[in-house]
Amino acid sequence: MSEPKKAAEIRALSGARALPPLILVLFHFCEGHGYRGLPWFDLIAAKGYLWVEFFFALSGFILMHVYGSRAQDFARRNGYLSFLRTRLVRLYPLHLFMIFAIFAQLVLFDWLAAIGGYVSIFHQPYHPQLTLPTFIANLFLVQAWNLFPYLSWNGVAWFVSVEFLLCLLFPLYLLASHKGGLVRGILLIALGVCGLTALDLTSRHGLDLTFHDGIWRGMSAFGVGVGLERVFRATRGAVSHFPDLAHSLLQVAVTAWLLSAIWFTGWSHTHRDIWTVLPMFALVFVLAFDRGFLVDLLGSRRFRTLGDWSYATYIGQTFWLQFFRFAEQRVFPDPNAIVFGRRWVELFWWPEPLLLVAVCTIWGASLTALFERPARDGLNRLLSGSAAPRAASSA
Repeated sequence: MSEPKKAAEIRALSGARALPPLILVLFHFCEGHGYRGLPWFDLIAAKGYLWVEFFFALSGFILMHVYGSRAQDFARRNGYLSFLRTRLVRLYPLHLFMIFAIFAQLVLFDWLAAIGGYVSIFHQPYHPQLTLPTFIANLFLVQAWNLFPYLSWNGVAWFVSVEFLLCLLFPLYLLASHKGGLVRGILLIALGVCGLTALDLTSRHGLDLTFHDGIWRGMSAFGVGVGLERVFRATRGAVSHFPDLAHSLLQVAVTAWLLSAIWFTGWSHTHRDIWTVLPMFALVFVLAFDRGFLVDLLGSRRFRTLGDWSYATYIGQTFWLQFFRFAEQRVFPDPNAIVFGRRWVELFWWPEPLLLVAVCTIWGASLTALFERPARDGLNRLLSGSAAPRAASSA
């Protein structure tokens, strides 16, 4: 594939990736450790898994933004393979690193358990399955293609598995939206929303679908993102004449819509999940114009830096979720121990999830700087002799 003309970076969408991984960390923690008893916090955390829809849609939007005008390149010699290489260089090194990090954790915790005469967390309920078949499936990024009835190894990497499938299918999305403009964009959005609604209505867990039917979840939300980009491209000329105040008011309206959906649709994992997902999709669209008060916030250097760490923060969280389980078993005081005049479980009730978020953020920053970027740049030099275009590699 010939080197593309760089698509203009959409600052707000880069910064919009900052907070969702941290909400997902809280969701995974609270699912295993209990919710905190504060309604506004619990509802946000309990519906954290729905931000996966946001990321799938964002991925579809950004990939279409970068490659949408270059559909013909995919029909040329090595064009498709070049695209897949660019995406794998972005996704795979950190995925592979985390598989072996979990493996090292398994060996260490089992060894300590054997010495201490207790049962390792990896042989207790509620942990990903660590077997040879699932290890091989993870290596080939197919573990979430409805092959196993459980999560395995780095459980959150089911998302990467589905994202890899979407990369393989991306030419079909290009074909479906090619030269379609507004009409095909609206049609793709409608089809994607219908797909998610069908999944939501037929699932026993709302839209929290991972190892089973996560592929259909990803394909639907990704299609919405592709459609949103087509609508964005068709309307941005006219919308460019709107004043910043109009963009700000629209962002306020969508943010209020999202917060009210989180609050008024009740608890998580229900057939009402789709109502929270819809404003998330709308958020992608209104931020894409890169104007308005929310853009000034999310487009700031701080949020864009957090957004740059977001993939590492997300995919690295299982390591620390497992470590905290081990620490509760062997390092932290007994839950009923009196510390500073209070039971440890009460004293550590709020600091523990907040500490986990801080640790995962630092971990994400470290993985990004020390492993993800060097691995990506090194592989790009090795495979092509020059770094892949920044817009494509960061999509």
